[in-house]
Order: sequence, then structure tokens, then C-alpha cells
Amino acid sequence: MSNYRIPFNKPCLTGREFEYVSDAIRQGHASGDGPYTRKCQALLESALGVKRALLTTSCTHALEMSALLLDLKPGDEVILPSFTFVSTANAFVLRGARPVFADIRRDTLNIDESQVERLISAKTRAIVPVHYAGVACEMDALQRLAEKHNLAMIEDNAHGLFGRYKQRLLGTIGHMATLSFHETKNFECGEGGALLVNSPEFVERAEIIREKGTDRSRFFRGQVDKYTWVDVGSSYVLSDMLAAFLFAQLESRNHIQTERRRVWSQYASELTAWAADGGIRTPYIPEHCEQPYHMFYLIMKSLGERQNLIAHLARRGILAVFHYQPLHVSGMGRKFGFNPGDCPVTEDISDRLVRLPLYSDLTGTEIAAVCEGIMSFRE
Repeated sequence: MSNYRIPFNKPCLTGREFEYVSDAIRQGHASGDGPYTRKCQALLESALGVKRALLTTSCTHALEMSALLLDLKPGDEVILPSFTFVSTANAFVLRGARPVFADIRRDTLNIDESQVERLISAKTRAIVPVHYAGVACEMDALQRLAEKHNLAMIEDNAHGLFGRYKQRLLGTIGHMATLSFHETKNFECGEGGALLVNSPEFVERAEIIREKGTDRSRFFRGQVDKYTWVDVGSSYVLSDMLAAFLFAQLESRNHIQTERRRVWSQYASELTAWAADGGIRTPYIPEHCEQPYHMFYLIMKSLGERQNLIAHLARRGILAVFHYQPLHVSGMGRKFGFNPGDCPVTEDISDRLVRLPLYSDLTGTEIAAVCEGIMSFRE
């Protein structure tokens, strides 16, 4: 239980979560690939228009599946932003690939597409754009590069389910995409994720890898009379009890998104002018992008100011937090040959960004209290 009167995040119920979890238990199929798993996957496939959606135990595992599907091996390289969660890199490092870190844009905080081509080498196998805060990367430019150099595109869409880039739903543009249903995401089941497969050639093997390297899915469809070990794989299947919880969330996606938009919009309304007057930045959303209202952040003028604001809000019982630390200057990043100064925008933004509480149940009064706490801050 949080000691803060306004926590950074609070898992929210939409009404039918417990009913569906109880039903999953009553049906006697609490393990993976039960009725609720199939319902979630069908809903995602229909709503997004993807070839195949496969629920996984986490977004991390969905990323690991994408690395297996690409048959990555030692010596291969994958280009990704330094400003991301460690899983985006680890999934490929586990296969022996070297992460090649790109800097980010100052406006959207997404991978800087203008810097990607110079990072491409004969060893490059894939580009992994991360849609930070659910705001789309510049996918047209990245797609052109991927096609020009015959590279795979894997969207890390942990933040961006139901966001859009030029009317295209995020997660439907690359060869594959990954989703997160961690409790901090718009739609959650505690821990969970999904792999979205857009390229038909990956569909059958994705099912096999997810099912511990067996052709179990083909067996249940009646395509083979027994299933056996046919490929590498692992246990990436989500429990049907968690899928039941998630299905209630996905069913209520319009309500959840409306509430998150309400929270985000109140922050923007109350803080934008104050921030501009003080030289502080608020999120930038390009006109051709539709965000899913995953995050509201401020970019302060310095690391010290950021830390002091977090402490100031904590004294008022409000939990605000910073975000990613640059991967290229981490201990592991240095082992791969990166150094301070390689991604200067990432290093600068990472020191100054603070995320504000944002969840569906956050009331107008609580949002006003957060804003009042921020505006009462004096460096």
C-alpha cells in the first residue's frame, strides 16, 4: 500500500475483472491459452487488424520472441534508442546481438530517425523504434530505411496501444510489435504482454516459439495428430486468469482512454502556461500523431531542479518519478563500446524529466492538488 496520498500509479478496475477471473477458475482452465486468452487475442486482432496477436507473460518476453523469430546470432546488430527500458536491449543481447544505441529527438523523445542510417552496417539486422509515451516515432522515414537496407522493423509499443501515426494504429506498421500489460500501462493485468505479428511468414513459427518450441497450436487446430518438439522456444504463455482480468480491461478500452484523456488534458490545461513562463517543457504531440494518453511529464531546467521538485511533491504526499537512465552509459552499455557523449540529447533529457501521477481513477481534485504542488515549487 502506498504511503502517498496521490501515488504515481494505481491499478484501476473497470467492473468485470473479478467476474471474469472467477469464471476462468470455474471453467477449470487457469493455465495458458484458455478461453480468455483466445478472447483477448481475437479482440486485439480485430481492433488492430493484425495477422496474429499472441499474449505473453510480459512485453520483455514478446521482445525475446521477436529476437528468436529473426534468428539473431552473435555478431548481429540491432539499432534502438538509448532512452528506453532495458528489456528493449536485453531481448536481443540474449541472442548474442550487439545493441547499437541511437540518440532521441528533443521534441517527441523518440529515436532520431535522421541519425539511424549512419548507424547501419553490414551486421545490422533490425531497427527497434520505441513509441515513447505512446507518441509515434517517425515511421515513414524508418520504414524507408528498413526497406532500403533489407532490415526487420520491430515496434516496441509498450506505451502506445491504440495510438496512431498518420491514421495507422501503432503496432501494425513494423514486421512485428510488442505490447505491455504491466500494471503501469493503460490496460493491465499485473504482468503481461503480447506479440503482434504483421508479416505472415512469422505467424506459424511465433506460435511454436511461444509454446516451448512445439507445434501444439497446430495439434489443437487438428493439423497434426500429436504435437512434438520442432524448434527452439520457451514458456511465454500467459495464465488464463490474467487474460480474464485483461479481457475486462480491453472490453472497457474506450472508457479507460476517455478517463486518461481527461487526466492528461487537465494537466495540460493547468500547467502549460506556467511551464512556458518558467522555461519548463510539457509533452509535444505532432499533429499527425494520436496519442493514447499514457504519460504526462515535465522537462525541468536541470537535474537539481528535477530532484528538488520530486522531493517537494513527496513532502505533500504526491509521488512523481523520473524515467529511463541512458542505456549507452550503463555498465552494460560501456561493455558494448559506448561512452558518455555518444547520445547527448538522451543524457540531457534523462536528467531533467519527471513523470506525474496518471491513472484512470485520478480525480479532478487530486489533479488540481498535483498542479498546485508543482506551481508552488520554487527552486
